[in-house]
Amino acid sequence: MRQPDSPGMLAVQMRGICKRFGAVEANADVDLSVQSGTVHGIVGENGAGKSTLMSVLYGFYPADRGDITVLGKPAQIHNADDAIALGIGMVHQHFMLVETLSALDNIVLGAEPHWLLQRASAQARARLEPLMQSTGLHVPLDTLVADLAVGDRQRLEILKALYRGARILILDEPTAVLTPQETLQLFAVLRQLRTQGTTVILITHKLKEVMALCDRVTVMRAGRVVQELPIAQASIESLAQAMVGRKVQLGRVPDAPSRPPQAPAHAVLRARGLGVRDALGVLRMQQVDLELFPGEIVGVAGVAGNGQSELLEVLCGLRTPAQGSLQVGDHLFTPAQWLEPQQARALGLAHVPEDRQARALVMEFAAWESGVLGYAHRAPYSHGPWMRKAAMQTGTAALMERFDVRPRNVRLKSSKFSGGNQQKLVLARELGQAPGVLLVGQPTRGVDIGAIEFIYAQLRALRNAGGAVLLVSSELDEILALCDRVLVMHQSRITGALAIADCTETRLGILMAGGAA
Repeated sequence: MRQPDSPGMLAVQMRGICKRFGAVEANADVDLSVQSGTVHGIVGENGAGKSTLMSVLYGFYPADRGDITVLGKPAQIHNADDAIALGIGMVHQHFMLVETLSALDNIVLGAEPHWLLQRASAQARARLEPLMQSTGLHVPLDTLVADLAVGDRQRLEILKALYRGARILILDEPTAVLTPQETLQLFAVLRQLRTQGTTVILITHKLKEVMALCDRVTVMRAGRVVQELPIAQASIESLAQAMVGRKVQLGRVPDAPSRPPQAPAHAVLRARGLGVRDALGVLRMQQVDLELFPGEIVGVAGVAGNGQSELLEVLCGLRTPAQGSLQVGDHLFTPAQWLEPQQARALGLAHVPEDRQARALVMEFAAWESGVLGYAHRAPYSHGPWMRKAAMQTGTAALMERFDVRPRNVRLKSSKFSGGNQQKLVLARELGQAPGVLLVGQPTRGVDIGAIEFIYAQLRALRNAGGAVLLVSSELDEILALCDRVLVMHQSRITGALAIADCTETRLGILMAGGAA
């Protein structure tokens, strides 16, 4: 095993880094110093310049101006190969793995130790076994990536970087798609790596994670560093204020107290005995009953993979269940004739998917095209069989203004917006239709703290206007901040139903793990 770098040495020093994309100044004279053998957090709103700065360090983008020193030596980083040669590795928010290859093949791809593949695999495996043992990054090497859980994929990406000799590890939103348990496992690994001398640079929006894991933190806003300090001198409140330039309210707010479940004569949505089987006939959701009433937010808590995703897909018409029934208003649906997505929209049921890039947006579409997906046939976007492009652009521009989507460019590709602004664009499209029922999955995944506050306000506004919201979230803080009632799913069933007044993180965690609370 390599020797740790000298204590007190700067692993990374960036001075006067400037990077511009057209008229947008992503980094403006940024200075960053990262101590060797520490975990250094970089926080800021979407578009603050965090990922751009780290992409410069990793060689994805050339800096327009500035100097970089790595482990005490001046560095010229023109591409990722240069960064890897300097001992820099990067794990991206969206994993860069080949799903049709095994975990082992993904690790050695492009870094084969021998031209004979069989010998290369054997040599790589011999190196990886002690590496996994020492770091705690245990991954089933012979399993196809397509069959790996999300947490295993995250560990695989880190293992791949360490296999290539990374001494400085950049992690971009590493817990965005992890369950709380997987997050704890990742933190244990990162602490172990720090003990062994690896330097970790953590880009994240989750300030609780920064406080729990980091030694120092740098705050960026509008392309500049606005604060850098030891974590002992920071607090969640002070970091949030530095990020957005004002105080931020994310918890339950005084003007939106928890409400007891209402009991009007008719639920706006009622499901009975829903069951879903996968392609192999395995039950992924079974005997699910639920009701949604006007004027409430109902949360669905649970570890990922316990049926929450299937529940959303069934309720919005993307998947037909094997059994059960669904009533939306006065319309009753059974598996023989299930609800279709277009029909769902006509009945005032909107859906914000868990994965915005895969299920909610067409990344190559312009913002105005993504902004009317599913609603293009409606007035004023169309007249008879004719689509009205100008009306779509005008309508999307108005929604972008109302929902604070930045930049306000309806012609910009959906892929060019930050994750938080992509999410706000999807919410603008769905909430802009004033739905009676909103099904929303992971509404703030990978979203900055300012955008989280805005999204919370929009969901509360829909609830207060008499709408019903079903919220699937892996963030217990989010569930506790927003919901009036909470359903807990475990092993494909609803195993608990609580009023928010009866909920605590501990009680929900026990139910999520299959215990009784």
